[in-house]
Amino acid sequence: MSGTNGGVFRWGFIGAGNIAHSALAPAVHAASGSVLQAVAARDVDRAKELEPAGRTYADYAALCADPDVDGVYISLPNDAHLRWLRHALAEGKHVLCEKPLTLDEAQTAEACAAAAAADRLLVEAFWYRWHPRTRLVESMLAAGEIGVVERVESGLGFGGVRPGNIRLDPERGGGALYDVGCYPISVAHWALGELHVASGEARYGDVDLETTAELVGATGRAHVSCSIDSAPFDFVRLTGSAGSVEFTDVAFLARRGTASGLRIVDAAGAEREECFPPYDAYQLMVESFTRQVAGADEFTVTADDSLRIARTMDAVRAATRPTLPDGKLQ
Repeated sequence: MSGTNGGVFRWGFIGAGNIAHSALAPAVHAASGSVLQAVAARDVDRAKELEPAGRTYADYAALCADPDVDGVYISLPNDAHLRWLRHALAEGKHVLCEKPLTLDEAQTAEACAAAAAADRLLVEAFWYRWHPRTRLVESMLAAGEIGVVERVESGLGFGGVRPGNIRLDPERGGGALYDVGCYPISVAHWALGELHVASGEARYGDVDLETTAELVGATGRAHVSCSIDSAPFDFVRLTGSAGSVEFTDVAFLARRGTASGLRIVDAAGAEREECFPPYDAYQLMVESFTRQVAGADEFTVTADDSLRIARTMDAVRAATRPTLPDGKLQ
């Protein structure tokens, strides 16, 4: 792969919403080997607030065509991800795209095929996977430190979504499962591997406001939950045949400035704590992405990871979607 200018990776952002302002722009500005070169947004003033070194655009296609941009970060509404990641790949750009990568497994397969055909890197921005705490837990599981994983409990939820918010729009990929359910489902996959849905339940308005599911893997089960209409919750607990590990403080929202920890219990019941200083996992993700483009062997969220998550989300949605009086799915 290629696509850097003198060792500096020049980012173009498509979208200048909250996540770009609060997380990704600060991460790129702080990251080694990166520069925020250009930003495209419907509101050009919002784009300028991100302080790109180069141009701002009101036209996403113009940014994709910018020869001074090596890679694109996409933070548009969920239903727009596939269109614009395909466009960016076709223009020869590497792509880091917000989760969920697309709206379903078929679209995700299409996205991954487009990246392979273009010989460009496409990564779903599950930033928490780059946090040193998550990396440690995944290495612990690989080493069998808590034995065979038998139970996963994971969830992320919040409330206070106002009417008119895009999270409540079913035509734009709204709902709890798309917005935050992909996080606990991703944990279940890296802890248990392939999964199928045993049961699920959802509370609907125009979209699913809360969804829970019981998932089954080869060695154990996972209970995942998500909400955009509840008191906040944010947890990961993994139980194995020879111990357990629990994310303390917050599981998914350990952003820059937030310390975090692990509670680990061995087979004899002895408990220990692992403490982590604040990390900017967004910055770690950005730096890892750019090193991978340059040819380094880096941890990443792979196409297979994204496909498995999309497949399980499809199955959860099918298991929880309400039926209309004529028997059709909503």
